[in-house]
Amino acid sequence: MDEIKKDRIIEMAWEDRTTFEAIENQFGLSEAQVIKLMRSELKEKSFKRWRKRVNSGVSLKHAKKRNPDISRFKCSRQRSISSNKISKR
Repeated sequence: MDEIKKDRIIEMAWEDRTTFEAIENQFGLSEAQVIKLMRSELKEKSFKRWRKRVNSGVSLKHAKKRNPDISRFKCSRQRSISSNKISKR
């Protein structure tokens, strides 16, 4: 796995709203594989902090914990994108 993919997976794993299922769909890594990657790439204290947050209930890392009405996260301030250019208001 190249460094760019690894960095993106770690970034997605840090985000509370990105589910393990989304990571698996995009990169083919199961939750156990993501945890193994995080353990190998992060400092021990950072890894423990991440695992504590993922298991705390604050994080919505599992699709089962999410509200079924939410299919995808989109920030209210995010502009729509068309033809690879950000639309002007």
